[in-house]
Amino acid sequence: MPKVYEPARTPEDITRLFVERANAKDAEGLAALYAPDAVLAYPPGGTTVGRDAIRRLYEQALPHWPRLELEPALPTIRWGDLALTSTRSKDGKGGRVQVVQRQSDGTWLRVIDRPEQPD
Repeated sequence: MPKVYEPARTPEDITRLFVERANAKDAEGLAALYAPDAVLAYPPGGTTVGRDAIRRLYEQALPHWPRLELEPALPTIRWGDLALTSTRSKDGKGGRVQVVQRQSDGTWLRVIDRPEQPD
């Protein structure tokens, strides 16, 4: 039986849930934050498309990640069932941007994710 994860009830919940699941090294939990056909702009210069591919990418990447901390959120911009969320990196040199979409049950999932790209 698949694990049931806490859903994002607001667009802003996704960032907190992402940090919690990344620190738990839970690739399946991270992938559950994405729509089935989501696009992740990673690895640098490429894209990963679809929840299953995103899960596989996180399975490979998570063992090498440091512990994450919540970063300062920028104001969320909403338009209907879409929202643009973003955070500023702690060093102030970059940021992360995501488009999230409200689902029919009122929860939110990432549909486009552009993590900070290295210089």
